[in-house]
Amino acid sequence: MGLLSLAISPAFAADAAVQEANKKTVLEFYDAALNRKDFDAAAKFFGPHYIQHNPTAPDGIEGFKAFLGFLREKFPDSRSEIKRAFADGDYVILHVHSVREKGTRGRAIVDIFRLENGKIVEHWDVVQEIPEKAANNNGMF
Repeated sequence: MGLLSLAISPAFAADAAVQEANKKTVLEFYDAALNRKDFDAAAKFFGPHYIQHNPTAPDGIEGFKAFLGFLREKFPDSRSEIKRAFADGDYVILHVHSVREKGTRGRAIVDIFRLENGKIVEHWDVVQEIPEKAANNNGMF
């Protein structure tokens, strides 16, 4: 009985709604930023600050703007396909197949975003090149 009441409690439903809203925010941000490379469209999803944990990317919202400029200049045809999206509280995790140049295998990426009040404020990622030959037949996605 206890688990059943938790599953239908208003607090649980509200938390699930917030998680779905956070996931929607990150998915829309990702498309605007990484696929369309449109900083103005992506900027509305940022909170008052943006903490970047990728050691090769500049920190802050202006740093992210510079990163999109780099993508537009060096990899204008890059595309990222989100294979999976998970929400856990204020965190949204994406499993992504990113291809910077057409005809290449691309990279497998796990992006982790933290949101505050429905806005993106922090980011981590782990990036792995997709090898020509794998040690198993399971695939990366």
